[in-house]
Order: sequence, then C-alpha cells, then structure tokens
Amino acid sequence: MERDQLADFLRRRREAIRPAEVGIADGPRRRTSGLRREEVATLAGMSVDYVVRLEQGRSSQPSVQLLGALARALRLSDDERDHLFHLAGHRPPPADGVARQARAGLIRMLDLLGDTPALVLSDLGEILAQNRAALLLTGDHTGLSGDRRYIAYRWFTDPAVRAITPPEEQERHARQLVADLRAAVGRRTGDSTVAGLVDRMQAASADFRRLWAEHEVAVRRADRKTLLHPRVGRLLMNCETLVTPDQGQQLLVLTPADAEARERLELLRVIGIEEFPTGATGPTAR
Repeated sequence: MERDQLADFLRRRREAIRPAEVGIADGPRRRTSGLRREEVATLAGMSVDYVVRLEQGRSSQPSVQLLGALARALRLSDDERDHLFHLAGHRPPPADGVARQARAGLIRMLDLLGDTPALVLSDLGEILAQNRAALLLTGDHTGLSGDRRYIAYRWFTDPAVRAITPPEEQERHARQLVADLRAAVGRRTGDSTVAGLVDRMQAASADFRRLWAEHEVAVRRADRKTLLHPRVGRLLMNCETLVTPDQGQQLLVLTPADAEARERLELLRVIGIEEFPTGATGPTAR
C-alpha cells in the first residue's frame, strides 16, 4: 500500500469534481475546490474521519468494498479505479462483467436523471449503482455478496423479493429473468462463473429448473411492471433498459406509467426527504 500516493490521488480527484456532477448545488459561499470531505464521505457511505485519514496518509488499508464505494463517489474512470486499487495494495476488480464497478459515464447519467429512479446493472443482474430515487423505490441492493448479488438468484430463492410483484405478474417476470440470463450465458460461453451460477440456481429452485429447461432467450429492453411498495402502495412503472456496446452493463430507468404512479412516486420522494435527508441512505431491501 502506497499511503502517500493514495492520499494525493484521492485529494486531487476530490478537488477535481464539480459539485453539480454529483447532484450537489454549488452555492455562492462554497470556498472548497471540488467536493468537501464530508460530501465524499456521504456519497461513499463512510465516516468523514476515515476520509480525512485517507487523505492524510494515516489510514489502515481500505477494503475492496470501501475502494469501490470511493470509486463511485469520485466518479473514477475504469483506469482511475484500477489505479486506486493498485495504490491501496489490492488487485483491481476483474473486467469480465461479473464483479465490475459501474462505469463512470453511467454513474453520471444516474446523477443527471435526478428524481427519476435509475440503476446500473451488470449483464448477470447485479445492481452496481443506484441513484437516490431508486434507493427510495427499491431499497439498497449494492452491498450484497455471494449469489445474492444477482437479481435472478434472489427472485427464485427469497419469497420476500417476489412479494413486491403482484401474483398475476410473477410468472411473466420470472420468465423474463430466465430468458435474459440465457442470453448472458450464450454471450459468455465457457465462463465458469456464469455456469456455476446457473448450476447453483438449478439446485436451489425447482421453479428455475422448470423455466430453464424451456430454453427461452430474450434480452430485456423495454417493459412495464407493477411494484408493490410498502409505503405508497401499487406503482405501475415503465422500464427502459439501455445496454453498453459490449453488453457488459445496463442502465435501467423507471418512469411512472400513469398519473397515479406519478403522484405516488412524488409522495415517496417527499417521504424520503423527511426521513432520509440529502446524503443519507434510503431503506434497505435484502
């Protein structure tokens, strides 16, 4: 671990970011160049004291999870993220789409979408980043580990995950998840990570085995689905998926499909501001 170089890199990257790039108003009284340390701490979900110690070269070795959070908070490019990991004495995440950090450009789009819920996903359905509106709508799914990182795995093994979808829509949604996973497996033939995930899902769920045997293949682009939110009730949402050229990551944008959903989404935003002030983390759904 190169503490001095790490400290210098983090400080310079923090000072290089304009507050507007991360959705923070650049008020007339701001004297700090770039972001304040407390703003980085909030964006990364860590203490201000630890950010200070990192920038002063006095910290312990940061974990891989913490480095990933810093990379997202500082909007690092893939090259900058890899450099950050090297300075901290860790191997960068693999570039195979399985454990990748969300691309900097996609994170900027999350910021620009503001009050519109949006998420960045890997091609296997890991949620790599969410904006504040998505956190309020679906909970925080970015800190999961093991197979629970994958949306399809949670769907077929955790009844609580299926409970947010009305019973009449669950079969269609399950088929979409399996067909989309089939497409990813086809693109990544020979990838042991993907094959292992499928094997474990078949062992864990008879329902998954049934649908997997039908060999349906489809990449989800646009969809409409209903979410049953515990605070504001039923929301009918349009779902638009934008895929990167290499098909390794996706930007999922959710917009209300009718006036009722629009009103309830606005109510959810107001509730979130009251309960979770700007910079706090929304409710967690595991």
